[in-house]
Amino acid sequence: MMRQGGESNASAPLINTQIHFRTELSTLYLYVQLAIIAFEDGRHSEAADRLNECIPCVTDLFSRGALFEPRLRIFTVLFGWDLDSLWQTVNQRRCDAFLRADRVIDAVESHQYMMHIIHEDAKDNYLEWSTAFKISCTSLCVAKGDEAVATGNYKKAIELYSAAIALDSSCEFFARRSKANFEQNLYVEALHDAEKVIELDPSSFLGYELKHAALHGAHRYDEAIEAFKTMLLKSDDAPHVQTRKLRQQYVSPSDVEDSIRQAVDAHLENAPLRLLNTTTGRICNREAQIKAFMESTEYKNILPSSVTCAPLQMEPIKEAVAKYFSWAMLSHRWQNHEPLLHEIQDKVVYNLDPVGTMVKLQKFCKLARDAGHHWAWSDTCCIDQKNHVELQESVNSMFVWYRHSALTIVYLADVLPLANSGALANSVWNTRGWTVQEFLAPNIVLFYRSDWTPYLDDYSSNHKRSVAIMQELQDSTGIDARALVAFRPGMTGAREKLQWASNRVTTLQEDIAYSLFGIFGIHLPVIYGEKRQNALGRLLQEIVAQSGDITALDWVGTSSQFNSCLPADISSYNPPPCTSLSLSEDQIHTSVSSLRDTAVVKQALTLYTTLDSLSPPRFANRRLQLPCITFPITEVRRSRGQGQETSFTYYVKADGLQDLLITTEARLVQFSQARPIQQTFLLVHPWTRSYLELPDFADNKSVALSIPWSHSDDGPIDLASRSQPFRLIGRLRQPFGTLPLAQQRGGKYQNSESHSQALRLIVRLGQPFSALLLAQQHGGEYNRVASDNNIIAQVRDMAAVRDMMDVRMLEIL
Repeated sequence: MMRQGGESNASAPLINTQIHFRTELSTLYLYVQLAIIAFEDGRHSEAADRLNECIPCVTDLFSRGALFEPRLRIFTVLFGWDLDSLWQTVNQRRCDAFLRADRVIDAVESHQYMMHIIHEDAKDNYLEWSTAFKISCTSLCVAKGDEAVATGNYKKAIELYSAAIALDSSCEFFARRSKANFEQNLYVEALHDAEKVIELDPSSFLGYELKHAALHGAHRYDEAIEAFKTMLLKSDDAPHVQTRKLRQQYVSPSDVEDSIRQAVDAHLENAPLRLLNTTTGRICNREAQIKAFMESTEYKNILPSSVTCAPLQMEPIKEAVAKYFSWAMLSHRWQNHEPLLHEIQDKVVYNLDPVGTMVKLQKFCKLARDAGHHWAWSDTCCIDQKNHVELQESVNSMFVWYRHSALTIVYLADVLPLANSGALANSVWNTRGWTVQEFLAPNIVLFYRSDWTPYLDDYSSNHKRSVAIMQELQDSTGIDARALVAFRPGMTGAREKLQWASNRVTTLQEDIAYSLFGIFGIHLPVIYGEKRQNALGRLLQEIVAQSGDITALDWVGTSSQFNSCLPADISSYNPPPCTSLSLSEDQIHTSVSSLRDTAVVKQALTLYTTLDSLSPPRFANRRLQLPCITFPITEVRRSRGQGQETSFTYYVKADGLQDLLITTEARLVQFSQARPIQQTFLLVHPWTRSYLELPDFADNKSVALSIPWSHSDDGPIDLASRSQPFRLIGRLRQPFGTLPLAQQRGGKYQNSESHSQALRLIVRLGQPFSALLLAQQHGGEYNRVASDNNIIAQVRDMAAVRDMMDVRMLEIL
């Protein structure tokens, strides 16, 4: 009994365990059935969650083989339960439920879990279902990933594409994820996916396109270009026409490189030959500047970004080139022991001893660098003073360099910290000849005091916008504020520009002329040693020769040895220019009305035609051909009571002119009609076409095209009925020396407007004018006799037109 009782007691826990197991299995099976019912009712998310809860228990039973025990067959016999396929049913239904609930990432994870548990030998049994599931699931993952990309949710897209890749390592899916990673700035991940695309399809250009983009985003520019070149090769060899068409969207790297170099060359045409690299502190010639650019991040950025845009976009290239090669110019007063080129060649400026003027150069470079400019230029060390060719090019190009600079920094070494307004005007810098172009040419200028703080504590980006600073410069230089802010080089207003420089000084006497080359837009040889008069003479000769502007002859002082009509020194232009008396229209009309005599009108028309046909002045080889209205001098008499003065005053009489006084250093021969001499003296009125009141075609090139033109083919064109410009065009078509059109037709004067025009000219010629005193030489040429003051002459009788008829082209030495 004890043994039997003992056996009964020992078997009780086993029976209880079996009962518990069967109860638990029953509950599990019924729970699964509820999930299947939810699935079949379309409650897929609920079904997925229920099945998800069953997975741990089912997997445990499955892994232990408990579901296949014979003792469980009773459930199959009694209830028809299929316990053998329970694990498969739960897992497959869970995957399908997640998929239909659009919980695709959970679906992918469920599938991966299931396939991981299945033994390799049994996987073939699941192949058909698994394949169909993966097709459906990957398709949905990609579709949702594309939707996320469309809305800019790249993080979500990456998750979805990653889920698709987990089911199907397709080249297409890696490509999509690479693009999404790129948009998220995950360049390493994008590159990894691009490499996978290349691995899966080595012949496709797509992988290299993605690789190029990822490398470019990661700033690995050299590698990016290599990937791009490979991509082009792949697209050229692609069998598909569509792929080859895609090739047309890109530009060859070699074409981009050529275009960049062209942009660089064009930009550097207006750049200094040598520049200081503000980053490295080294002086660089043109070759070194270009090399630095080719190695720069800017170049490696613009090259890959340009190849992807066909046709090639030049504007971004030009902008990138202009930004990289932007330079700052230094304007300053030279001090003792300025660092020269040979002293900084092959050295780092920042590492040199910060003593003396080296501090100025270092501060300037740092200031330019901090302003965002890669390059800086100083005339002390950026010109090889011993190289004549380079020196000549630099002098002729300096205005252009300042003009195209991104910034000009003016350093005022003698303006103390905290100096008030007026210090700039009194600075030595403001007396130097070269500094005129250095503040006129640039568009952006900043003035700095001796401690390198902005003048007047003006921390704005451009002192040309400072009313206070520009007003101070205008008051001290005599240059109008509008010209200070927006100066345009050229011949216009030559006399005014010469006056700007009349009080300036330069260390080398020739530089007073050379410093004006750029202001007038003139290129001339630089010949140090030729002396001031020759240098200034060549400049003035070129101004007159190119422009025909004779205002450069308006000066007082001493004549130049270059040509007697030019001054020996630029200070002769310091007095204000002599301007003609300005008449109102009423005054002109009154004067014209008084000249209506037929003889006067006839002579006026003849004089008008003669002057209209005159050639402009010519100046070459130191000989000036000057069109003039001449008045022969009939008497020269020295004023009484003069002792040993350096200047002499003379009473002068000339045909057709009122008597006048002339003061000059020259000793004139005294003569009269009673005591004549062989030498001829003239007072001349230099001729300028502005008296004709003609339209300036240089300022209005479209005037002829803007006037209506209509006439009958049956009759002649009546120019008298047309507007003023067409009458002028008609006259210009006539041979020189002929009468105006209005004076033809049987010799009758039929055009009252032409009469008025000619008489208006007489009125203007009758006003006081600045005359030149000329003395004839043995060869028939003339020399100008310089005077201490402007010679102001006036015709004796405006109606005596015949006195103004002596019009000549005189040659002056």
